[in-house]
Amino acid sequence: MAKMKTHKGAKGRVKVTARGKVVAMKPGKRHLNWHKSGKSIRNKGKKFTLFEGDARRVRELLPYA
Repeated sequence: MAKMKTHKGAKGRVKVTARGKVVAMKPGKRHLNWHKSGKSIRNKGKKFTLFEGDARRVRELLPYA
């Protein structure tokens, strides 16, 4: 049987921790920040854990993570 391929877009955006949680960066921090408050930009710099339903879908995209 052929190996499953890793989804390259998901690989760059999320990480699966050792306990199986799926962690990602918050969106909206890359550009067009001049009108955003400093508080929101600081907040978007943190990582967050995906909900279980979303995490299940991501684990399908990352079969070897």
